[in-house]
Amino acid sequence: MMQRTKRFLLDNGPLLTTIVIFILVYMAGGWMYPAMQKPQVFFNLFINQASLLLVSIGMTLVILTKGIDLSVAGVIALTTAASAALLFNGVSPYVVLPLMLVMGVVFGFVQGWIIHFFKVEPFIVTLMGLFFARGMAYIITLASLTIKDPVYRYLALTKLYIPFFEKVYVYIPTLVGPVMLLVVIYLCYFTRFGRTIYAIGNNEQSALLMGFPVARTKLTVYALAGFCSALGGIVFSISLLSGYGGYAPGMELDAIASAVIGGTMLTGGVGNPVGTLFGVLINGTIVSILQFNGTLSSWWTRIGVGALTLIFLGIQSLFYMRRKHS
Repeated sequence: MMQRTKRFLLDNGPLLTTIVIFILVYMAGGWMYPAMQKPQVFFNLFINQASLLLVSIGMTLVILTKGIDLSVAGVIALTTAASAALLFNGVSPYVVLPLMLVMGVVFGFVQGWIIHFFKVEPFIVTLMGLFFARGMAYIITLASLTIKDPVYRYLALTKLYIPFFEKVYVYIPTLVGPVMLLVVIYLCYFTRFGRTIYAIGNNEQSALLMGFPVARTKLTVYALAGFCSALGGIVFSISLLSGYGGYAPGMELDAIASAVIGGTMLTGGVGNPVGTLFGVLINGTIVSILQFNGTLSSWWTRIGVGALTLIFLGIQSLFYMRRKHS
């Protein structure tokens, strides 16, 4: 029994640590600012971090394969700008929404294809992808375009009240991230595709020798990351009812930090999508604390997330070494 408990703690230590840190940070915020104890404040984390959760989920899959995707924020900006421009010119939202998702999938697939078949470092390819997507967004529009489409406005303004909580609500786009998280959890833990992702991250050559479809899986992972980014862009544009090439600056770094804080190792093969959720919630909690304070610079969010990322990198290394020698 003791051996099983030890093994469980070693295997799930980073995830459990992330959950505990989130609880402690949120409790500290509630102690300093009693208004944070209201249920609506907790659900606001999901409302405000809806796009970050989506891109972090895609980022987690990419990092699990020992890759990286710096283009996610650029794809968000491109999606918002393209959506706003198409809607402004009278294109139906029922055409715009799937078109943006297809664009994201194709964008991610092309990046994965270059990375795998031309053996170019993911950092370089996706950095160029970031520049390309941002540039295209600014070519589409140099100014913020307001979205007046009734479908987008309905999605943005319709409140969904939470059962058992009085007057506590979320918006329709808020549900997209949690649903996508459930899909990715299923893919990671209950499909051959998920097993292949972890195998590639641990050792790509061994995965090839074992007969795993490495090329197909890597292309699918980057396509999924592009899909999540485009979906995040749709949620972003619905939330703000506008499109602009300057949206989501630095969100790619927030996504990487959320995945790392959630227990995903940058060396690949180790991670948990559930941990990514709590990494995003920690980020959102720090933002909420700063908002309730009202006097501190928003850059304290960067400082807090940066410090936590370094701490979790150390925790991951510690658990990895303990597990290796156990």
